[in-house]
Amino acid sequence: MSVRFSAIALAASLCTGLYAGSALAQTPEPFKIAFIDPLSGPFANVGELMRNHVLYAVDDVNARGGLYNGAKFQLLQFDSKLSAQESQSALQAAIDQGARVVVTGGSGSSVVTALVQSATRYNQRNPGKEVLVLNHSSIDPELTGKSCSFWHFMFDANTAMRMQAVANYIQSQPEIKKVFLLNQDYAHGKQWASFGRSMVSKARPDIQFVGETLHPMGRIKDFAPYVSKMKEVGTDSVITGNWGQDLALLLKSAGDSGYNLRYFNHSAGGMPGTVTAISQAKIGQVTWVAEWHPGMAERPQADARAREYKAKMGQDFLSPRMDLVPRMLAAAMAKAQSTEPVKIAKAMEDMQMDTIFGPVKMRGKDHQLLLPQVVNTIAPVDGKAVKAGWEGTNYGFRTDAAYSMQQVDLPSECQMKRP
Repeated sequence: MSVRFSAIALAASLCTGLYAGSALAQTPEPFKIAFIDPLSGPFANVGELMRNHVLYAVDDVNARGGLYNGAKFQLLQFDSKLSAQESQSALQAAIDQGARVVVTGGSGSSVVTALVQSATRYNQRNPGKEVLVLNHSSIDPELTGKSCSFWHFMFDANTAMRMQAVANYIQSQPEIKKVFLLNQDYAHGKQWASFGRSMVSKARPDIQFVGETLHPMGRIKDFAPYVSKMKEVGTDSVITGNWGQDLALLLKSAGDSGYNLRYFNHSAGGMPGTVTAISQAKIGQVTWVAEWHPGMAERPQADARAREYKAKMGQDFLSPRMDLVPRMLAAAMAKAQSTEPVKIAKAMEDMQMDTIFGPVKMRGKDHQLLLPQVVNTIAPVDGKAVKAGWEGTNYGFRTDAAYSMQQVDLPSECQMKRP
């Protein structure tokens, strides 16, 4: 009896082991995404906000069942330190850990360009092991223009598209007469100034540009000398691409001097601390452009997502396009029925989606996302145009103008080389 029992037990054990092995074989490995953006230094708070938007969407996709094949996303995190060299090292580390997609965009256009170039070279040397770069915030038009790459997708309106929306709005503001161009001394700052001068001049030939200055990025502690210079030439409005602490400190210096300026920026309200800085300065108007702003009328889905996000992450939801990146990636994988980057990229080309902030389309010829743009101003709560405060202040966002993706769709010089 004992021999028979042992044989039966052994057979049962083998069956159980085979079943468990089969079940494990049917469970796909996680699909690894590498997040590479600043998580230390002067712009760490910006990088952390970006990381949390992506992480929230990754967790939400996983909670809803994951990917088309039952796999889940796994987010790997790397600190770019705002350095092209550090980012390239992080890219290699991410590849070594099995990442097939890189999400980035908050380190500046020069860093993102270096990442795209590195990924493109790697892909050429390693067919079958390619990686994609999904860019949520670096908006250099060259990335989807002359320097476009099949392996890169831009999920934000580029600098020219955003400035087109700003110029359209300025055309209807006759009180703007003397404009100063104050920007960070790197590629994006120079582009914001250049597009500002050319597009605003075209929209309003009567406007005077009374000065132009570039300053070191992240190293100015007191903008008082710059504010003084603007005062001397009678500036009423500033076109500035400053972000993070460079924008907050500029607002503080102007506020301390009692100088009531208008600022035209690409993404001010999408950066933590900007609303607080305006509320503390008490004077000055910051007008910026994005796909959405909190409390925007006719976008209840976005506001609902913002409430869910804050409940889970404990901070404000500011950028639906960052939230879109993992969701569109999952949709492209489902469309392609594949986890291979080449097939994902081809599926994402010309993909259209209805999002929480309106319809979008990933333009196939250059991998530039077309999305609506909303010009809005950070302003005191008045119960009408601005119904709710932000960052614990009595300042929120006022819609000034809204443009469809077709209205800011500009030509591209991309001549893409495809695998």
